[in-house]
Amino acid sequence: MFGNYLIGLREGLEASLVVCILIAYLVKTGRRDALKPVWLGIGVAVAVALAFGAGLEFGSQELTFEAQELLGGSLSIVAVVLVTWMVFWMRRTARHLKAELHGKLDAALRMGTGALVATAFLAVGREGLETALFVWASVRASSDGSYAPLTGVLLGLLTAVLLGWLFYRGALRINLAKFFTWTGGMLVVVAAGVLAYGVHDLQEARFLGGLADKAFDISATIPPDSWYGTLLKGVFNFQPNPTVLQVTVWALYLVPTLALFLAPIGSGPSVRVKKQKATDEKADAEASAGTTA
Repeated sequence: MFGNYLIGLREGLEASLVVCILIAYLVKTGRRDALKPVWLGIGVAVAVALAFGAGLEFGSQELTFEAQELLGGSLSIVAVVLVTWMVFWMRRTARHLKAELHGKLDAALRMGTGALVATAFLAVGREGLETALFVWASVRASSDGSYAPLTGVLLGLLTAVLLGWLFYRGALRINLAKFFTWTGGMLVVVAAGVLAYGVHDLQEARFLGGLADKAFDISATIPPDSWYGTLLKGVFNFQPNPTVLQVTVWALYLVPTLALFLAPIGSGPSVRVKKQKATDEKADAEASAGTTA
């Protein structure tokens, strides 16, 4: 349940921050007339994300078992790719997200109502579709017939909405760069479990071999129906009897991805710093030449 709560919190907070930035900017610049089309775009984005998630859940039920496993495994891998890209992107751009959204909103304001709706829809819709896909894959991976995984996601989303509202009201301030770094690292661990489960689905669909080749089996030590087995499955998508291929893919994804994600950003001077330094040196040289003359 914790892993699903983390997904809902992390993904929901990104969408909440985007909404807060858009609304706060319009209010501060005196463009309250543009709030309605922005809210319309946000509403459409949420509706599309919900419809996408419902389509994944109910559409897959009409398929045969092997087709369900093939679809589930494929979409789990796609979800892991999207989430991995998202956490790296957010880590790089968290500091500049506000300026980027302000620029897009200024351009949309000049273009008219339709552009405002489209800007809000695209800004929130991408987050919504990514969230729907990854939540579906994660809930499917950790589902044990109970509502605990989905409850965790909903609690995470509600927490994200509350935090977003507190940010907007100025009642809460945290270091977003550090927050997204730590939650992103934990999300990479969750994604590794989803990826391993997706590989297992593809093996059950007979798309990949090796289903009978178990890396280990500690079901007797950690029973899947025990409280600690349920806890490990809910947090890490742990499986007591994975195949060799599952363990191999899990390790090949988790170790390098987590190492790259937690590595310091910009160990050397950034491009912007280098350009600024070159500009300053040029200005100093021209000033010295003028003084000599």
